[in-house]
Amino acid sequence: MQKNSRWHYLETAEQVADAACQQILNAATSAISERGKFKLVLAGGSTPEKVYRLLAESNANWANWANWFIYYGDERCLPADHQDRNSLMASRVFLDKVAIPAQQIYTMPAELGPEVAADRYKLAVTKAGMFDMVLLGMGEDGHTASLFPGHQHQQDELVHAVYNSPKPPPERVSISAKALSNTRELIFLITGTNKQEAVNLWRSGEDLPVAMIKPENPIDIYIDSDAFKPENGE
Repeated sequence: MQKNSRWHYLETAEQVADAACQQILNAATSAISERGKFKLVLAGGSTPEKVYRLLAESNANWANWANWFIYYGDERCLPADHQDRNSLMASRVFLDKVAIPAQQIYTMPAELGPEVAADRYKLAVTKAGMFDMVLLGMGEDGHTASLFPGHQHQQDELVHAVYNSPKPPPERVSISAKALSNTRELIFLITGTNKQEAVNLWRSGEDLPVAMIKPENPIDIYIDSDAFKPENGE
């Protein structure tokens, strides 16, 4: 795995979420001060949901929500109002509660199907250029976003149409490893005992989708004690 990864070992998933929330707010402050905007890629899942709730609760005036730009790492090809959509969860717990302009929230049109949605979303990713921060989780099989083991995609694509997902629904859209790696900061959020095997494989250099994300800057990995118990003073 990437040699300059920074592992942050925390006791609980709540502590993981709190630490990630603080790093996001700090990154936003720096990005807006230096470049006038903060471009953030959201992940789906229960741990990111905890982070989004904390962001909404912080609702700090100094966060400059008007200068945030929101993107999604992946989405399920379901109706736009389906409860399993990443965008619906993020809107419900975070985006509807803060003053980010609607035109700066780039939702994947996954209800149109993988090919059309991927083709349209690549325009948003192209326009974004380098992201300021990307949030990612990791599945028990080592997948991240909707990049799954054994799936092949063109490496130069910015957004992939995903078929035959091992997790339902089978059709999805995902930003590519290349585009996810084009970021100033990248956070992995990893919690739960079902992640232990994948974490060990990742750390041992196994060829997993998570290992394909290789930004130039260090990766920050926030992990709880259920997902990994450091040994030998790590």
